[in-house]
Amino acid sequence: MRKYLLVGVPGSGKSTHTAMLTRDFDLVRISAGDILRWHVGHHTKIGARVRETMAAGRLVDDSLVEGIMRERLEQHDWNHGFVLDGFPRNRRQAEFFLERYDVDAVICLDVPDAQARDRALSRRMCGDCGLDYNLIGGRPRREGVCACGGRLEAREDDTPEALTARINDHRESIAALLDRLRHKAPVFVVDANRDLDIVQEEIRTLLGLPS
Repeated sequence: MRKYLLVGVPGSGKSTHTAMLTRDFDLVRISAGDILRWHVGHHTKIGARVRETMAAGRLVDDSLVEGIMRERLEQHDWNHGFVLDGFPRNRRQAEFFLERYDVDAVICLDVPDAQARDRALSRRMCGDCGLDYNLIGGRPRREGVCACGGRLEAREDDTPEALTARINDHRESIAALLDRLRHKAPVFVVDANRDLDIVQEEIRTLLGLPS
């Protein structure tokens, strides 16, 4: 069973590279952001809390994120392993995770802040099937329309103000986060400001996976 963590600022390519790994190696992608967006879209109590937090320009608190991740991981639908996309995001969340699970390797995708912000602001997501596009390198065939026919929209949390807060939060917490994770698994920092296939090949090489 393989257990990997992919961390990095918003727009660093976590979801894209996670999707490529899960597709080819029968792993399950688990994303705290996706779960939170599901709650927002389905107007749950958690979704209401997330909306209120975002409207105030704050980051979602650790206890809420830890709660949804505990519930998701306890489903144990990951027979061959999982890739956590964007979790943990700080030392406290790492402690929470490592108390319950081990990890085989950590990939930290590193990109300059300006590049990450441009990528994130170019993201579009299908409201029907959830497929992600990026207007910089992965435009849909029809403008604003997913391959399934659904409408593409920017993520609700992908605003310049929210992205600045999340990127700053990541930069402030990343050193302590990686230091804690290094006590449990190899941590690899990958330059993600390169061609997608080159970055993915390096990730697979570092993880000991076939290209």
